Amino acid sequence: MPAITQAITSRLTPRNIVFLMCAAVMATLFTRLGFWQLSRLAERRARNALVIQRLAQPPVALAALPRDTAVAHLRRVVLDGRYDYAHEMAWTNLSHDGSPGVHLLTPLRRAGTDTAVLVDRGWVYAPDGMTVDRARWREADTVSGIGRVQEIGRPFAEPATRVGHPDEIRWLSPDSVGRWAGYPVAPFYVALDGDTSIAKPVRTPAPALDEGPHLDYAIQWFSFAAIAIFGTIVAVFREPPRVIDALN
Repeated sequence: MPAITQAITSRLTPRNIVFLMCAAVMATLFTRLGFWQLSRLAERRARNALVIQRLAQPPVALAALPRDTAVAHLRRVVLDGRYDYAHEMAWTNLSHDGSPGVHLLTPLRRAGTDTAVLVDRGWVYAPDGMTVDRARWREADTVSGIGRVQEIGRPFAEPATRVGHPDEIRWLSPDSVGRWAGYPVAPFYVALDGDTSIAKPVRTPAPALDEGPHLDYAIQWFSFAAIAIFGTIVAVFREPPRVIDALN
């Protein structure tokens, strides 16, 4: 034992101590990143369970939705009313399969209320990500279908619409749409479901239910932590190579 202790102590030079301390810091960082990825995985699984639960519920009327848009998010709703194509907007610079385009946001006017609901009818190709022939993509005036409620994110610092282009929107702003259209707009929008043909916009699919790369990333970070610790220990405490006397 004294020989082993002496051998270990002899390797703890100032340089090797700094080396071991750096390895410990790196291993701690890698381990924290690994657990962070595991927490992201848990969040993804919880989100998937919520998506499954809400999409499995039967469609309800728009008037029956909870007032809290976070609670209404992803609920399936019955759409019934008339499209206001005169105040349709292009949600610009949104790609699909790597191609530039826009999403067509059409206000839905309903009987018994002056508040319209923005319906995302889907994506269409636009070479510049902004300009599209909307008349080509018009559907029926009356609507009777199913959609999914979508939350509207926080506002950005930049204006929602460009000056002189009130029908082109960078980010969803019910207030901007309402000022241009002249009537109130609901604080959420609805992604339209249904089959997509070549003559219709590409409907927005339901959220993917995969778990993402988080588990693989967590394993990688934990592996890096193990390599940092055990690799450094081996490098510091391994037996030095013996020099062979060629004359003997």
